[in-house]
Amino acid sequence: MFTPHTEQEVKEMLQAIGVKQIEDLFQDIPAQYRFPKLNIPEGLSEMETVQQLQEMSEANESTNELICFLGAGAYHHYTPAAVDALIRRGEFLTAYTPYQPEISQGTLQAIFEYQSLIAALTGMEVCNASHYDGATALAEAGVMAYHHFRGKRCKFVVSPCVHPQYRQTLRTYMSGYDCMYVLGDQPENVAEKPESLAAFIDDETAMVAVQYPDFFGRVYDYSALEKIVHERGALFVVVVNPLSLGLLKPPGEFGADVVVGEGQSLGLPLSFGGPYLGIFATRQEYVRKIAGRLVGETVDRDGRKGYVLTLTAREQHIRREKATSNICTNQGLMALASAIYLSLLGKHGLRQVAELCYHKAHYAAKKIGQIPGYALAFSEPFFHEFVVRCPQSVSEINDHLLEHGILGGYDLGADYPMLKDHVLFAVTEMNTREQIDALCAALEEVSHHD
Repeated sequence: MFTPHTEQEVKEMLQAIGVKQIEDLFQDIPAQYRFPKLNIPEGLSEMETVQQLQEMSEANESTNELICFLGAGAYHHYTPAAVDALIRRGEFLTAYTPYQPEISQGTLQAIFEYQSLIAALTGMEVCNASHYDGATALAEAGVMAYHHFRGKRCKFVVSPCVHPQYRQTLRTYMSGYDCMYVLGDQPENVAEKPESLAAFIDDETAMVAVQYPDFFGRVYDYSALEKIVHERGALFVVVVNPLSLGLLKPPGEFGADVVVGEGQSLGLPLSFGGPYLGIFATRQEYVRKIAGRLVGETVDRDGRKGYVLTLTAREQHIRREKATSNICTNQGLMALASAIYLSLLGKHGLRQVAELCYHKAHYAAKKIGQIPGYALAFSEPFFHEFVVRCPQSVSEINDHLLEHGILGGYDLGADYPMLKDHVLFAVTEMNTREQIDALCAALEEVSHHD
């Protein structure tokens, strides 16, 4: 423990406030609670502490030791070494909120570049920087929709194929509002086409949310649904896997009003669950309704290019009653990492990574579908995740895979009871043909043992 004050300094401070000893500062606390004996082990040296923490960390298994086919919202991708090297620079790693933009030009420019890249990737006009993760980004879209309609529209229609945790987070956020309802996401409707959501959309609907690709990896054309949503005057929100947009049509080209998503796949490690990055992009007409930071490019009085924080006073500084949210800090370092990742890959590199994911996933799906007892659950096009119907429980299969050093897929039965014994596999550019073949061989063993 580091104590910055000398004994003489402590004595002088106590004398200045009129007490004799530090213990006298706690006289207002009942004696029986004042100085309890704590069951704390003896202190360790730095060397001993490092050794103990190292031993604890080795109890975990990660993608460094296991072959990973687990996705469901967080994915094992390759991150170029330059990403980590750059974000570890002191001016980025230790930087805090740029309250004084005139002395934070580097930080502001980095945020501006991130916004520009995400806007281009999603096909939208405005992007903020940023939210905590994809789930809270969707929830903030709900908050925005509520305020856009001034609380006069009370229904949120959400596809059952949106990530279950995202839907739970949206409900948590909306629970603080009067008469707000989330409809349409009954788990039994996962096999229906997106247009089936039209039955829930009416003149009281504020927002309709879908996922692209959806939670099961499927890729749908949402054009017909988008027309229905806008005919009813509601906002059309699309949850994306941003990496897939290196290959797929951006939501801005099929009528999305808001695009949200998890940015972890853009250069962020899995990190046992975070910190991650919430992407939020929208159209220019809604710019005054979005939460989070927005950096603009301008010129100073001498005509030199500069960057400023815009439309943030309502949340951090003044006019807080005008705020639609209370995002007072953000995942700035994560946004910077994703901006560096996208800049390093460029348009063609991002497409190459997306194509690798697509082709390797389809190779895996084809091989798994040929194993007796296993079958693909859906026939729709997919990106890099797909659902497999299994001959026995997913937990038993995953236990067997783990014995072979393979981290299996996501057990869908917990969130979708009708998909008991169904597993969601994810394949990325990190999975080699040999690893996919090893997965298939291990799955075949399970089938033979059954």
